Amino acid sequence: MHARVVGVQGQGAGVCLPSGFAGLRLMLVGPLSPPAGGMAVQTAQLAALLKEQGAAIDLVRTNKPPRPAWVGRVPVARALWRLLPYLWSLWRAAGRAQLAHVMANSGWAWHLFAAPAIWIAHLRGVPVVVNYRGGEAADFLKRSAGLVRWTMARAQVLAVPSGFLQQIFAAQRMPATIVPNVVDLARFKPADTLPDGPPHVVVARNLERLYDNATALRAFAQLRARHPHARLTIAGTGPEEAALRSLALSLGVAPAVEFAGRLDRDAMAALYRRASVVVNPSLADNMPNSVLEAMASGVPVVSTNVGGVPFLVRHEDTALLVAPGDDQSMAAALLRVAEDRALALGLRCRALADVRRYTWEQVAPMLLAAYRRSFQGGAAC
Repeated sequence: MHARVVGVQGQGAGVCLPSGFAGLRLMLVGPLSPPAGGMAVQTAQLAALLKEQGAAIDLVRTNKPPRPAWVGRVPVARALWRLLPYLWSLWRAAGRAQLAHVMANSGWAWHLFAAPAIWIAHLRGVPVVVNYRGGEAADFLKRSAGLVRWTMARAQVLAVPSGFLQQIFAAQRMPATIVPNVVDLARFKPADTLPDGPPHVVVARNLERLYDNATALRAFAQLRARHPHARLTIAGTGPEEAALRSLALSLGVAPAVEFAGRLDRDAMAALYRRASVVVNPSLADNMPNSVLEAMASGVPVVSTNVGGVPFLVRHEDTALLVAPGDDQSMAAALLRVAEDRALALGLRCRALADVRRYTWEQVAPMLLAAYRRSFQGGAAC
């Protein structure tokens, strides 16, 4: 892709993007790893892809580690300590940018990071694309829709990864355009076929209550009752680790469960290729990267039927969906994948075909269209 930029005076007005991203000066606001997380992955990936297309990226990190280190151990102090340097970074970056792309989430992350970025870009005359994510948006907007709508009036485009979030924002009178998450098929690629031998179950979610790893453990215990050599790898970190280890002991499956901790993306790709099934046990979700990566890696997926997941996969076609918190239904789905190889191979083949909708080649034109709409008169260039 190539782009033409004309009449730029340090702001969005007069910028034309008829065919690509080259020459664009973009302020990208979002988190980076560590800690690991879907939004951090998408922020880093987007920055790299846009740089490859010739855009100049000024990345303002929302989760920069505080100094001194002890501040990071006090949640309120951590947020306040970051705030002033963050605001100053936003102000400076907005002065250099033609466009602001703000990665946004629910709760305090919206109020402390997304909203200030939108307001500062607005004050500096820079058009804003808000890229909102997170499966808890419905509850957040029930409490804060007025404040969010007031701030969103200063942005030009609201982009969301799925029809799920598009519907939630439409109910709050905020129209959104869909720009899906991007999966890296060069990194996440399938093994030649599904592994033989005992089932190897992988969960790639952080150890937090929202992701309900406890239900995955209970389902795995039921699977192991029929397949005594089955293994479970949980890749993630978080405050629930001690409780989950204790639960594994009480269920009698601790020797078969590996808490792998945080893995880099190459290690995750290798882990997916060794898996026979990936479980997403979330209680709320939007467009989980772990599901996309599992599909791209040719691994059958069992997921809870929550939030944006049924917009991403189709039950009995590209994944098996179960009710959240239902370990018996999850175990039954795991047993089906473990014991019906034709089913597992069918899920794998259809998911591999479907996931190609989320490559950069497919998503880039949608993002470019969102960028163009953010500029006054951009569509007429």
